[in-house]
Amino acid sequence: MESPVVDSRDTSVVVVTLDSGEVHIVVSLSSRSDTQVIYVDPTTGVLRYKGRLGEDVFNSEREALDFITNGSRLMWKSITYAKAILGYAALGSVGLLLVATKLSRSIPDLPGGGSIYTVLESKWIKISLHCPQPHGKGEVKNMQELTELDIDGKHYFCEHRDITRPFPSQDPVDKPDDEFVWNGWLSVPFKYIGLPQHCVILLQGFAECRSFGSLGQKEGIIALIARRSRLHPGTRYLARGMNSCFSTGNEVECEQVVWVPRKTDQSVPFSTYIWRRGTIPIWWGAELKITAAEAEIYVAEHEPYRGSAQYYKRLSKRYDARKFGLLSTGVNQKGNSLVPIYCINLLKYGEGKSESILVRHFEESLNYVRSSGQLPDTKIVLINYDWHGTVKLRGEQLTIEGLWRLLKAPTISIGTSEGDYLPSRQRLSDCRGEVFYTDEYVGAFFLRTRQNGVLRFNCADSLDRTNAASYFGSLQVFVEQCRRLGISLDSDMSFGYQPVDNYGGYIAPLPPGWEKRSDGAGRTLFIDHNTKTTSWNHPCPDKPWKRFDMSFEEFKRSTILSPISQLAGLFLLAGDIHATLYTGSKAMHSQILSIFTEEGGKFKQFSAAQNMKITLQRRYKNTIVDSSRQKQLEMFIGIRLFKHLPSIPLYPLHVLSRPPACFLKPVPNIFPSTSDGLNLLSVKRKELIWVCPQEANVVEVFLYLSEPCHVCELLLTVSHGSDDLTSPSTVDVRYGRDLDGLKLVLEGASIPQCANGTNIVIPLLGPVSSEDMAVTGAGARLASSEASRPSLLYDFEELEGELDFLTRVVRLTFYPPISGKTPITLGEIEVLGVSLPWKGVFTADDLPAGLSAHASPHQREKGVNDNYNPFSIDLNANGDLGSSISSKKVPTPVQSAGTSNNWLDLLTGESIEPDPMPQAEVHNSELGGGDLLTFLDHAVDQGPTVTDNRLFQSQDIKSSTGGVKEYIEFAKFIALPKAGGELNFIEAMKLETERLRLNLSAAERDRALLSIGIDPASINPNLLLDDHSIARLCGVSNSLAMLGQTAAEDKVTASNGLENGNDSTIDFWNVAGIEETCLGGMCEVRAEEKKSFRGSSSRSSGASESPFICSDCQRKVCRVCCAGSGAILLTGNYFKGSSGVDNGSGRGGSSHGNQADLGASQSVSPDAVVCKQCCRDIILYALSLDYVRVLVSSRRSAQVASAVLKALDHAVGFSLDGSLAGRSKFSDRSRTDKLSSQFLNGQESLAEFPYASFLHSVETAAGAAHPLSLLAPLDSGPQHSYWRAPSSCDAVEFAIVLSNLSDVSGVILVSPSSYSDVDAPTVQVWASNKISKEERSCVGKWDTQSILTSSELNRPAKSDGNNVPRHVKISFRNSVRCRVIWLTLRLPHIGSSSVNFGTDFNLLSLDENPFSQPNRRASSGGADSRGPCLHARRILVVGTLLKGEIGLTSSEGPDYLKLKSWLERPPKMNRFKVPIEAERLMDNDLVLEQFLSPASPLLADAFSAIKPRVTHSPSSIVTNWDPWPPLLEDRHVNPAVLYIQVSILQESHSMVTIAEYRLPVAKPGTAMYFDFPRQIQTQRVSFRLLGDIAAFRDDPSEVDDSDFRSSPVAAGLSLSSRIKLYYYADPYELGKWASLSAI
Repeated sequence: MESPVVDSRDTSVVVVTLDSGEVHIVVSLSSRSDTQVIYVDPTTGVLRYKGRLGEDVFNSEREALDFITNGSRLMWKSITYAKAILGYAALGSVGLLLVATKLSRSIPDLPGGGSIYTVLESKWIKISLHCPQPHGKGEVKNMQELTELDIDGKHYFCEHRDITRPFPSQDPVDKPDDEFVWNGWLSVPFKYIGLPQHCVILLQGFAECRSFGSLGQKEGIIALIARRSRLHPGTRYLARGMNSCFSTGNEVECEQVVWVPRKTDQSVPFSTYIWRRGTIPIWWGAELKITAAEAEIYVAEHEPYRGSAQYYKRLSKRYDARKFGLLSTGVNQKGNSLVPIYCINLLKYGEGKSESILVRHFEESLNYVRSSGQLPDTKIVLINYDWHGTVKLRGEQLTIEGLWRLLKAPTISIGTSEGDYLPSRQRLSDCRGEVFYTDEYVGAFFLRTRQNGVLRFNCADSLDRTNAASYFGSLQVFVEQCRRLGISLDSDMSFGYQPVDNYGGYIAPLPPGWEKRSDGAGRTLFIDHNTKTTSWNHPCPDKPWKRFDMSFEEFKRSTILSPISQLAGLFLLAGDIHATLYTGSKAMHSQILSIFTEEGGKFKQFSAAQNMKITLQRRYKNTIVDSSRQKQLEMFIGIRLFKHLPSIPLYPLHVLSRPPACFLKPVPNIFPSTSDGLNLLSVKRKELIWVCPQEANVVEVFLYLSEPCHVCELLLTVSHGSDDLTSPSTVDVRYGRDLDGLKLVLEGASIPQCANGTNIVIPLLGPVSSEDMAVTGAGARLASSEASRPSLLYDFEELEGELDFLTRVVRLTFYPPISGKTPITLGEIEVLGVSLPWKGVFTADDLPAGLSAHASPHQREKGVNDNYNPFSIDLNANGDLGSSISSKKVPTPVQSAGTSNNWLDLLTGESIEPDPMPQAEVHNSELGGGDLLTFLDHAVDQGPTVTDNRLFQSQDIKSSTGGVKEYIEFAKFIALPKAGGELNFIEAMKLETERLRLNLSAAERDRALLSIGIDPASINPNLLLDDHSIARLCGVSNSLAMLGQTAAEDKVTASNGLENGNDSTIDFWNVAGIEETCLGGMCEVRAEEKKSFRGSSSRSSGASESPFICSDCQRKVCRVCCAGSGAILLTGNYFKGSSGVDNGSGRGGSSHGNQADLGASQSVSPDAVVCKQCCRDIILYALSLDYVRVLVSSRRSAQVASAVLKALDHAVGFSLDGSLAGRSKFSDRSRTDKLSSQFLNGQESLAEFPYASFLHSVETAAGAAHPLSLLAPLDSGPQHSYWRAPSSCDAVEFAIVLSNLSDVSGVILVSPSSYSDVDAPTVQVWASNKISKEERSCVGKWDTQSILTSSELNRPAKSDGNNVPRHVKISFRNSVRCRVIWLTLRLPHIGSSSVNFGTDFNLLSLDENPFSQPNRRASSGGADSRGPCLHARRILVVGTLLKGEIGLTSSEGPDYLKLKSWLERPPKMNRFKVPIEAERLMDNDLVLEQFLSPASPLLADAFSAIKPRVTHSPSSIVTNWDPWPPLLEDRHVNPAVLYIQVSILQESHSMVTIAEYRLPVAKPGTAMYFDFPRQIQTQRVSFRLLGDIAAFRDDPSEVDDSDFRSSPVAAGLSLSSRIKLYYYADPYELGKWASLSAI
């Protein structure tokens, strides 16, 4: 059968690794005619794709490969040819690309087109990345184990059709059912770049087909498709029974599809049948006993049936055909029918059988589900059939017959689905049934009947017995499917049937394409329109489902056995696949599947020995290998990554300094160079050593980034020759939106001397105000005489830097170790950051969910006010942004119309009355929970969320001042009554909780406390507990964070196929505020019975609430006096056999979604409550600490949200709803493209934001659009918004940095309306490649009044919709190659004559001074704003963009030889170790003292501790599958930094601090050398580790099994054997003692 979907080619994937280490993925899809090139960033592993023709889109694969390699295969380091991409993940220092290198077209042609491919061979391509991300040994091992996952032969996909749902699916291929998608996490990177179809949707299981038939009969095709659910992945003894995702272990959906192949122009009839298989849906497990032959089965002691109703609800929803009105009986039954679910239980239920306990609980679970009333429209029937017992007692044939008798009624009840694929969509209205179609095939599907309900088979493990029973059940269905399709499987040996003309009252339906008619004599005839033949006999005279009533021998004699053998072969292969995936070995007892063939008896002879062999294999793998396989599966589908890969960033940063980024100023070089330093930005010159002149005391570089972003890190490659003292010792970092707005971000950051080629990362916090640094954070610590105790619980002194997603210019100032003594050598410079999804913002394509829906209220609320309170956001219980509960409109002045009262639609030319400026709104709302990053909301309620209605309340916070006053009142109530006594830990944490709820920074808190005479250190929770208590608390809170993440992750997974809901009765933390006391009423606990903050009790507000019952003391307790629900995870014993707080391999449960993964020794239901008096103090402390950590994280997310909205407002000058509304009028993209082409006339737009920006700030009138809107795409932004200069300014200069080096041919000014005689500007243009105005060249000067005729200036605009917007086009006589364009707009002088410099003069030989400065005035002036002013809506620079990296220099030539000779010169001074006499460690190994004497310590290296991603329970969950991840992770908002403080003993016997070094991030084991600021002589040196100690932890795999460490500090941060002292000396004068000068 030819497919309606004709692919002109097969999909091809070529992975090319160049000599430079760069990796390109060249993809040619069968569904497209072009080829795409995906670039893997060699530093962070981020995939990059712009969709530009000639850059990463090509006409053919050969053209793409030639572009990558410059036509030379000598540049290839390696090349891999593949058939499909299966996934990709960037994991710190390595990228993993999974491709399929060999496929099998296991189902060549489905009805309607599309083939299913099974992956026969796959390959993990490991890509080494330059990012020096520290990895723990356990992480490295886990990444290696991930690449060893057995994929080949067990996974399949379809490129063009959705096969995650029953055939035929009505959904497109890009919207699969997540339950059966196994590479969802690995496919996310391709969704980020807008190429989701380039990574196939991978399913696990089995998919194959067979042709069948006999001579003289119609041929048919049978396909068996088995989809394994990912909701409860795992191995045999780690994934049994139910989990918290409401799914069972080894759950498989099986589908049997039979169709008759036809020619392309003929309809294709088909029939489908679906059944399920899986373990029993209750909470149970089994424990292996070494001395026992069988595992010990046990059932959960508490709530063993929890989640069973949800499991059946998911099945009922999936297999409910009532809504279609096409039940298998052919009768429309929408009203009274139910959805039947028949559970075929094959367990042993005899007396004394080990499985009898499961049978009993299975029956009780169904009674529980029925009594719950949760499934009113579902009928669940349990059929017990002891398969093994019956075989042993009655034999195989009678066992099969008994099964058929039991299955007859259920099978007939649910029926099958039948229909046709129609090759044409004509005359669809004539079809009586359900008709649907998608863009993925040419024709349409017509369904006559649908299967309603499902049969579910199970044994203990859903393996051998299940496979056999489901085969014999589907065998009966297969014969019936063939009969209904007109394919008779009756053999000549059939007997005992009724006469052909008497069917016992039954009239069989006609097959598709047949028609019943009568001739003139009244005789009945049958017409086959498929073959255009007639027959007197009914084509399907048999009684339906007749073989259910036959004995085994009757079935065998009456049936053609060759199709049966084909079906048995499919089940044999599928059974082995399922058994291998679950147990690691093939299926047992499979000989019964061959019972109809002659080989069946032969196979039976050696089956016993084979079964014994498989049993031994299973026992070994279940005992030794299962834990590793479990981990592999979890990592592959993207769950529990916070446990397996704790420090790996899931959302890597982007490198924004790669070309087309450039240097705005040439970097000085000791040798002549033509690249101006561009080699420092290219990864192609990774080995480059750039040598700056020796006389330079400092080296400054001005870097223009390729896109606006928020800068997070600076990555430097240490480069030098034999002498490492040529590397810079420190660097200052400044960045901003333009050269005028540069701000100091980091001053004097240490750059250690390292081996040549070492990569180091310097984390960057945004600009911090000096006032904040004076009262808190590192600045306050350095100002004190004695170092304070480090914060081991959380960062109490957190400094908050400014976030700006429009940063474009970075200025780096490098300082040498010794000024003027030696040249400075530089290596590659990389700036890492995060960009906004500008493409989605401008085009509304792939726009992150919630951005357009929720950003607008924030825009209106904040306007351009930097004091906007981002916490005044209402989030509902589902974690979604909700509407404000109240709003108050504040009137604002209406924007003036500028120079004209008439507005013009930019693209239509219509005259439009300007709308008044929207009035600002001030919203007072409450934050109910969820992620505060507004455009990353999630529709699913995902586990523990911040549900406290008091969180970040804003009703009492009108401004920051109001919040400070409120906090002072709290502080007076809590701290002042102590009268010199210390607060207890809970009191201090409550005060911190209120501070975060009031949206105050740490600096604002400290200033408030100092104003009332309270020392901030006195309320620091980090100082209120001893080291041992802190160690225990850190352990418990970290475990709580893991459990919270697990519970939330499982809740997201459980929502698949079910309605969202929040069944939590108590908040996860339930931390009471200062104002909150016991609600009274029936509460018998009164744990929060304290003096009310404002002198009045809050009991009355909650007196009507129903009390809870404490699961421990059984007393009634109110909501306030309950401990958070997170306490249950830590204190309960919910699942038998779980041990350890984060034990993912407890007996009987998988580490995905099983209660073994959710707590230690739980003895109560997770829905139970415990009062605060019964809860241990350490758990209450942990809940409070975790809650504060969540609030800190939420505040950071709010900072990001505010910065994003501010950037969007400034970039294009609109609130998102306004932009989308504006774009809705231009829905005809073809007309928009046509107008744009008229503007460009075949050329390119070279100055379009975000790829271009301004070099200097631009003067702008109040209320006008932001200057960046001048560079926005034509059809973006509000229709009536435009830029204008202050009326007092008669000249404005624009310095535009183009997107790349270009040949510029002209400039276009787009006006919001016609220019008049008084405001038509004079335009002067300069061009350059550098920022210095002295080096720019004048292109020309134009008078717009002479370019436009007066009639054109004054005539009314046309309203035909096709008129080109008002614009002034300035064309250059000759194109100019440049990177920076200067434009000066100057108002005309009244009465002066105009000269057309473009036609009357040689523009390149003007006599006037082209470098004269425009008269720039302050934006504040006294002129009338209604007078003439400079204005424009868009500025377009047109020309030709130069492709590739322009300006790179070769490493060959005489300069290179000179450089090589200079670098190889030996250093004048060498380092020698300083002998020490002894050393001692103090303060949790954070302080090291060395006493100088003959002895040698070990070599120093970087720390081995890791920075985990997860440090607290989630306020809301962003899953690894989310198509739009968190824009900025917490650790990039406020990066963790470590310092080494060095003190020496003076002659006065006092320790004096001489230096403090900010430690960069480097790979563990990296030796780093820091020079002292001066030579010293002492007998004792002390080193102290400072900074964000709490942000670092040990790799879990390297920690012993004890519950909690005795030290709260990660062992990887210990200074033991990490530091040694050196001195510099001439190697020829070793006998002389040198002064101590380096460490």
